[in-house]
Amino acid sequence: MRLILRATRPDHVSGDKAYSSRRNRRYLRRRDIKHTIPELKDQRANRRRKGSAGGRPTGFDPDRYRRRNEVERTINRLKNSRAVATRYDKRAYVFHGTVTAAAVRLWLKP
Repeated sequence: MRLILRATRPDHVSGDKAYSSRRNRRYLRRRDIKHTIPELKDQRANRRRKGSAGGRPTGFDPDRYRRRNEVERTINRLKNSRAVATRYDKRAYVFHGTVTAAAVRLWLKP
């Protein structure tokens, strides 16, 4: 069995404040990828201090950002399975089955 992976471009990216840099935002804008990344307080203050030369405020959707937390918590719960966390499996399709089994176990857990 041969697994073929194709490069795809995401529709939307969410990140925490560590990824709030001009370089990251510019890169995402150039590739037409929407993003939800909160702006740091000092970056916001610098932008406001510059006035109209500072550019427009970043778009930030707090509801979408909240959903990011749910995804991270689910991934951490999946990593409670030692086989998922350490990735013992050599082949990608076997690891995919391991993750699927761990997800089903989480789903069926009362």
